[in-house]
Order: sequence, then structure tokens, then C-alpha cells
Amino acid sequence: MPSAIRTLFAGFALLGLAEPAQSAPIVPVTRQDADRGAASRLADQRSMKMSEELRYQIRLNISDDYAELARTDPQNAALAPIAAILAKHHAALSNQFDAFAHYVAEAEKQGVEHFPLYKWTKATIADPVKKAKHVKSFSLYVEGEEVYPKAAADALEADLAPLVGGRLVEKLSKHDTDPAHNPQAPAHLR
Repeated sequence: MPSAIRTLFAGFALLGLAEPAQSAPIVPVTRQDADRGAASRLADQRSMKMSEELRYQIRLNISDDYAELARTDPQNAALAPIAAILAKHHAALSNQFDAFAHYVAEAEKQGVEHFPLYKWTKATIADPVKKAKHVKSFSLYVEGEEVYPKAAADALEADLAPLVGGRLVEKLSKHDTDPAHNPQAPAHLR
């Protein structure tokens, strides 16, 4: 599978659209542990393990006036406030609509039977309302990775937060790879 498609699958996993990562292993509890409230400690261990495995992604909704410019010329001087922060964090913009369109094109080129999210993705990019939403939505890659550790996401989020509500950024959000936090494809589009 080409690297661009593997990267897109990582993004779909983040959205809960692809197979989720394996859950944390179950830690056995001894009888002695049970007597000392091990159930509580076990839950804490599992929670800690899960949070250690979670990866994060920052997304921006860029205003209508600048979204197309961000898609075609992200280094344009008009986007300098965003570009400076992204450079500091070794981050880059990736337009969600363009990523979806690329996935559909690759599926059609290589055979849609190998792309489990083809129907849903194709329906998404064909819907004018959804297109308008995704054309101004950008995932941020850090050091070439679509999902990254919480510390990297938190730092990037903190630096971008002052731009929200200004002329460039309408919305800032942080997403994680926990499938319970992400949408699933409707049954008729699987």
C-alpha cells in the first residue's frame, strides 16, 4: 500500500473510520491484590496505559476568505501567523477535503474493494454541504506524522489558540485516536 494511503488510513483510524488500534492488555489480578482494592488500581493502570497509547491531532477551520489560499499556497504572507507557529512546531497543514479526494482517486485507480471507506468517502466529497465544511478544515501534521503525542498536540494547540476568532482561524480542535470519541461509517456506506 503506498505511503500516502497508509497515512490516510492513520487519519481514518483517528476518525474511527478504520480498524482501531488494539486495546491495552488485561493485567491479571491476584487474590491478594483483590483484597487491597486492586480493581481500582487495575482500572487506573488500564486508563494510564490507554492514555499513553492515545495519539492526538490538531485541526483548524480556516475562514472562508483564507481557506483556498491555505490549500494552494500555505506559505503566503497573508497566512504568516499560522505559518510561523507551524514552523516552530515542525508542523504542516493538510486539507481534509483534498485528503478525502486523494483517497477516492487512489481507490478508483487501485480497486475500490481494497478501500473499505471508499463509499463513505466518495459520498462525503460528493455532498456540497460536506464539501464546504471539509474544504476549510485542515489537519495538522507534526514532523510528518498525522497523529502525535499529547505533549506535541498540547503545545501546538496552546500556540494556535490566540488566533481563534481572528481573521484567519474560525475553530481549533484536538482529537484523539480513541475510537469511542470518533464517528463510525453508516452501515449503508461500509
